Order: sequence, then C-alpha cells, then structure tokens
Amino acid sequence: MTASSASSRKKELVEWQVNPPAGFKHKVTDNLQRWVIEVNGAPGTLYAGETYQLQVDFPEHYPMEAPQVIFVPPAPLHPHIYSNGHICLGLISRALSNLEAFCEI
Repeated sequence: MTASSASSRKKELVEWQVNPPAGFKHKVTDNLQRWVIEVNGAPGTLYAGETYQLQVDFPEHYPMEAPQVIFVPPAPLHPHIYSNGHICLGLISRALSNLEAFCEI
C-alpha cells in the first residue's frame, strides 16, 4: 500500500468511526487493508436482533479497484449470500447495467 493510499484509507476509517451508517460498526484492528464491520439485522426483518460480521479487503489499487466484501461465517441465510459468505452481486450488476443504459437515452 502506498503512503498516499494509506493516508486516504486512514481518513476514510476515521470518517467511518465518527459517522458510521446506522446498524454498522467498525471493529478496531491495526490492518488498514482489511476492515471487519459488525452489521446489526434491521428491525422488523427476519434478521432483527442478529449481528453479523463483514470482512472488507481493500486491493492495492483502491479506489480504482473495488474492495472485496464477504460475510464472516456464519453468514445470514439469504438467497443472495453463499454459504461461504460471498455475496452474489448479479442483481446489483443488472441494476447498474440498466441504469447506465437508461442514462444513455
């Protein structure tokens, strides 16, 4: 990881810790390239009261390359989450493709 990349990641981490999205919490580690995020199940859903962990691995060329995000086992039971914690992004990819096509109109 380059010095500028590390500096940028530190700023992102501080922002995340100061102002996290609702239901998400960063678990503090010394590794800037791998974050572990606790996710609380949304109220009123099948996942309410449950806590899961996401592992976010940032590649060398982040942000030009997307981080890999997986659930740390045990992953929630969901049709778009594989048993190994990997998330099926097919629906998101199709939505983005449709949006890009729509924007070209």
